[in-house]
Amino acid sequence: MPEVIIPGPEGRLEGRYHPAPKRAPVAIILHPHPQGGGTMNNRIVQALYQDFVRRGFAVLRFNFRGVGKSQGVFDNGVGELSDAASALDWVQQVHPEAQTTWVAGFSFGALIGMQLLMRRPEIRGFISIAPPANMYDFTFLAPCPASGIMIQGLADEVVTPIAVQKLVDKLRTQKHITIHHDEIKGANHFFENEMTELMGSVDKYLDFRLSPGCTIR
Repeated sequence: MPEVIIPGPEGRLEGRYHPAPKRAPVAIILHPHPQGGGTMNNRIVQALYQDFVRRGFAVLRFNFRGVGKSQGVFDNGVGELSDAASALDWVQQVHPEAQTTWVAGFSFGALIGMQLLMRRPEIRGFISIAPPANMYDFTFLAPCPASGIMIQGLADEVVTPIAVQKLVDKLRTQKHITIHHDEIKGANHFFENEMTELMGSVDKYLDFRLSPGCTIR
């Protein structure tokens, strides 16, 4: 899990990268809100990172601008999307033969991940954990270009489950994509006591999507 320094729009971005064989798929993991203490060392971010590593992906997690050793200052999501695009550019340069790209994000990172999805047609799958649908406008997903899963805690005190349900319902009206939606009973925004259930949901979905017989591509 080597530390890497990525050239970003406002200077250096600090990351952790796990390499993989030439044609292995790529995954990029995005952390929660910088002003709420979010970093690439968040335990959900690390769990997602390790899950993709176990599955043989080339995996990158990194700190948005102004977090840890990353240069720059918080930019209300605009600059952070540019950071994510630069980070994905970097992965593709060091791992150019990847056949598939995934993005996974938690909370604010889920928002940035879905925005990145709209910019990058090579992204074929997403995992959005507690996407802040009650705090940000997700109408940019018009249409959502890839299938994925949204996972929400039913006791989330930050992101309201009903807002995520409405977003899922809207996306499910679109053709040619499939949106999975898991709700975890008793889980707050940070899944403090439900990490096993959370990662079980992630694993079940990845087992399905990465199986040879899956028709969602």
